Amino acid sequence: MVKQVDPGAETAAARRAHEGRKVTLDHGVHAQSRIAADLPSDIDSAAYARVDAIARKLRTSDSSRNLDQLRADVFADLLLGNDPGVTVPQSAAMVYLHMPIDTALSMSETGASIDGIGPIPAAYAREIMTNPKSLWRKVLCDPATGNPVDLGRSSYRPNSTIRKLVEVRDRMCVVPWCRRPARHCDFDHHHEWAIDQGSTSTSNAAPRCRRHHRLKNAPGWIHSYDPTHGTSSVTTPLGVTYTDKRETVLEPR
Repeated sequence: MVKQVDPGAETAAARRAHEGRKVTLDHGVHAQSRIAADLPSDIDSAAYARVDAIARKLRTSDSSRNLDQLRADVFADLLLGNDPGVTVPQSAAMVYLHMPIDTALSMSETGASIDGIGPIPAAYAREIMTNPKSLWRKVLCDPATGNPVDLGRSSYRPNSTIRKLVEVRDRMCVVPWCRRPARHCDFDHHHEWAIDQGSTSTSNAAPRCRRHHRLKNAPGWIHSYDPTHGTSSVTTPLGVTYTDKRETVLEPR
């Protein structure tokens, strides 16, 4: 309710909480103690993600410690400046901030959230967004459902929503003579991601079984597919062309 009625009060409360950041040490029994840090949620989450990633990587070669023990040991090693034994990419300490474009442009004060945490004040979200170390990714969504339909050029692998949209839409490998179910096919960029600057989106996607995915770029073969109208054609090296048109999910009205 406070978020809807007075976004400014929410932002002020978050800033006061940020000013109270601290590290505490509590000594317990059996020669055990607890150290805790009160930090902004995005920083805490990123720090934990890095500790967890290192611990999970260590676990592949260390069966003497469980994951909780590995996290605790990695946490101590990092604080004390010791080498935990493995390295992880910087992306392992990443958190995902979601924010509508109107909120990013200060035209709205709603809709900002962090994965695994929930809504955060728009003003604080904009501070994260404008941090020089932040990475931006364009995500186009269907306004009717809120589901993403285009990840732009910054991601090669499709997320589960886009993959499912393509599977439901096309249902089978788009090569005219193939009937392999789409759920068992590769997610193929019709316009190549690396060569043709093709986007990872439903408008540039087609399910192709592994065999025909490889055949697509074979010498002498010409493949064409129109995701909007569902028409596909394949021309063989001998010049023979096969065509097909997918059935619609619902009868057009």
